[in-house]
Amino acid sequence: MTDDLMTIRQMCDAFDVTARTLRFYEAKELLSPIREGQKRLFTKRDRARLKLILRGKRFGFALEEIRQLLDLYDMGDQQQTQLMRTVEVARGHLEGLKRQREELTDAIADLTEQLEWADKKIASFDE
Repeated sequence: MTDDLMTIRQMCDAFDVTARTLRFYEAKELLSPIREGQKRLFTKRDRARLKLILRGKRFGFALEEIRQLLDLYDMGDQQQTQLMRTVEVARGHLEGLKRQREELTDAIADLTEQLEWADKKIASFDE
């Protein structure tokens, strides 16, 4: 393969994803590899899009949100609209992640307290 094109196996190895994942993203119109019979060839654009898809998934973006943000790339305004919308969506997700972290911190503290109480109770049985 050239530097410009990668096979599905090369994409899987490079991004630590399965072929099934790549085919799924293709079916969802997030990736558009070149088709040569049964063979899929991924371009630099596909690689850039996959990197953004995986990052978006890690941040908790829904696939539809990711698709909509990726589609804004072609608006012809030097990605200004895409960047502004991405920042807006990302800020919302960041707030959600912060709330989840606070809830987890509270749950961890509560569970720790309950386990300490249980450990003391169990220890009192041995006395």
